[in-house]
Amino acid sequence: MRILHTEASCGWGGQEIRILTEARGLIRRGHQVELVCPPEAQIFTAAPDYGIPVHALNIGKKRLGPLLALRRFLSEQRFDIINTHSSTDSWLAALACKTLADAPTIVRTRHLSTAVNRSATTRWLYEKGSAHVVVTGEALKAQLIRDNGYPAEQLTSVPTGIDLERFRPQPRQQARAALGLRADVTYLGILATLRDWKGHTVLFDALVELLPKRPDLRVLIIGDGPYRDRLDARAEVLGISDKLDFVGHRSDAERWLPAIDVFTLPSWGDEGVSQALMQAMACALPIVTTPVGSLTEVIHDGKTGLIVPPRDAHALAGAIAQLLDDPALAGRLGTAARELAVARCGETLMLDRMEAIFRRFGRPGAR
Repeated sequence: MRILHTEASCGWGGQEIRILTEARGLIRRGHQVELVCPPEAQIFTAAPDYGIPVHALNIGKKRLGPLLALRRFLSEQRFDIINTHSSTDSWLAALACKTLADAPTIVRTRHLSTAVNRSATTRWLYEKGSAHVVVTGEALKAQLIRDNGYPAEQLTSVPTGIDLERFRPQPRQQARAALGLRADVTYLGILATLRDWKGHTVLFDALVELLPKRPDLRVLIIGDGPYRDRLDARAEVLGISDKLDFVGHRSDAERWLPAIDVFTLPSWGDEGVSQALMQAMACALPIVTTPVGSLTEVIHDGKTGLIVPPRDAHALAGAIAQLLDDPALAGRLGTAARELAVARCGETLMLDRMEAIFRRFGRPGAR
């Protein structure tokens, strides 16, 4: 098949990584996969590293110019299917295809758990402008059915898959030695784009509560993003700047996760099934997270991790302390998390499901 991904967002996070990982996987299966995005988008710069052919097109705004540019591009190409990802490119692609003869069909992937407005135009986009809608977790599917009244047959949940060979258990001290991290401290860890809803400040508040009895604690913060300056400011107010290790965006997260004693993702919004969470599971880490979006589809409280209420630093501190005080529990949860990741979170399963959807809704005869 010849598949086109469109992405209007200029940011960087799990959504963009999902697009590139999925595209690379389908290229390896023999499909021709390309990407269209704004030239200033971070995904434009990253795509060549994944082996993805990428076209710079100014599709960052819902305007006539971007619509005509995308329409012209599609009129000059012949794709079997288009996979859109953000609101802007979904609208542009839907309108362009409705005004073209012999246009490809559209599959929309919705990555986040934020509410979708109930306007007639948005309903058209989801039910008429797209042949099918993929979401990244069953909770997101249930939300669109319950809150928006979309038909269940229009929606399919396909969680993002991870590379289970890259992300696997490793000896903790060995991982720390390779990275030059200290061997004599206890590391709490978080892997996430630095955005407000990822819950970094909740983790900071939990750390303040934990430090009096556990002065050896440090927080390993993997990721970068627009919230960095505010996190620095909050850490300074709390007096914990010297307890935080910001290591920035890492393309080798599989080397960093095994160095962590307890992994946390205290998100309070905008989550499907988090890639970072599944990566931590695959590394057999004990995990504390929240019941937001589709996170509880993989973290089952007391079985594959611990669940605490969103924005509750005291509960987060208590759950972290429980894991630190009970190594046997931490080990059991980590092992169970790894087993679930192997059974349900592999990249192969994601590719199988997306390939089947593209074949179902793509041009007749496309293979």
